[in-house]
Amino acid sequence: MSHVPQLRIPATYMRGGTSKGVFFRLQDLPIEAQTPGAARDALLMRVIGSPDPYGKHTDGMGGATSSTSKCVIIAPASVPDHDVDYLYGQVSIDSAFVDWSGNCGNLSTAVGPFAIASGFVPADRIAQDGTVCVRVWQANIGKTILVHVPVSNGQVQETGDFELDGVTFPAAEIVLEFIDPSDDGESGGQMFPTGNRVDDLDVPGVGTFKATMITAGIPTVFVNAADLGYDGTELQPAINENKAALAKLEAIRVAGAMRMGLIKTAEEAVSRQHTPKLAFVAPPKAYQSSSGKPIAASAIDVNVRAMSMGKLHHAMMGTASVAIATAAAVPGTLVNSAAGGGSRECICFGHPSGTLSVGASVQQVDDRWTVTRAVMSRSARVLMEGWVRVPSNSDS
Repeated sequence: MSHVPQLRIPATYMRGGTSKGVFFRLQDLPIEAQTPGAARDALLMRVIGSPDPYGKHTDGMGGATSSTSKCVIIAPASVPDHDVDYLYGQVSIDSAFVDWSGNCGNLSTAVGPFAIASGFVPADRIAQDGTVCVRVWQANIGKTILVHVPVSNGQVQETGDFELDGVTFPAAEIVLEFIDPSDDGESGGQMFPTGNRVDDLDVPGVGTFKATMITAGIPTVFVNAADLGYDGTELQPAINENKAALAKLEAIRVAGAMRMGLIKTAEEAVSRQHTPKLAFVAPPKAYQSSSGKPIAASAIDVNVRAMSMGKLHHAMMGTASVAIATAAAVPGTLVNSAAGGGSRECICFGHPSGTLSVGASVQQVDDRWTVTRAVMSRSARVLMEGWVRVPSNSDS
């Protein structure tokens, strides 16, 4: 009986924020997968276990959710004054494609520790105790991320008492700074691609919705929860078990993608599931998080729920958190209005797993808004390291 042997590829399985994924050094990938293309995509899909019509990822490293179907490739920096290039691939669960159109803010957290442990950061910059700033070039969107990694005895500190809603156990706090996150190269330098802070978004067959469409962290379409019949306190079952609701929300996302100029036809959205994100916002209201933790209305500025890869996210994407904080800082957006209006440089929002605080610095010059940086705290941890195995014909 004929068979093909399995490849052994050095890899590290890491949690970053409320996501986890398989991390590779570019040099460790098979030669044919070291450049973008079909061979690389096929290899990463097989690593994750996609496409899987059963939606389980039983035969791969994925977790069958948008938060756990991820791969990261780290390479020496191609841009001066940076330590590494970080390339992120969102692997579809039930379809044969990898979406390279955006960043993963959560896994950005793990890039810093991985870069230090993998020798990408010069030893003379790693103190015995303190913090190391890893300068990351986010290659998907061409942006700089500063990852402030705690170090103890010359090694990355992973354990600690920092608690992050959506993650069961505490760990060491890692501070992320997203530098100039408002232009992803597709929006012509416009933080608001339509030129407006609020638009009337016509969704064929569904209706017209007030929408704030913004590119900050990741392209995001914000709508009012009330316009969808929600109050902003919904948890995953209320959305993900309702096929009609999922179809409606996807139609809004697709209409937003077209209005933002990210796609030209609705059909293109099938292979662009990662961006833009769709989120709905509502004024503060008490609710019980998915873990049973009570969230008081007084503890948050606004409630936000976001869709990721066609499903309601269990917490909040890191890049969408940047978009939330940025939109909240600009008067007149739907997020700002839901949060009570006014100007602010930090916002605490409620999501299905709890709360998150994010800061954003924005400025207006000649009626043009930009965000100079966004800051948030996350955590990261190595879950397993060694080799991932895949059949040797996976990249063909």
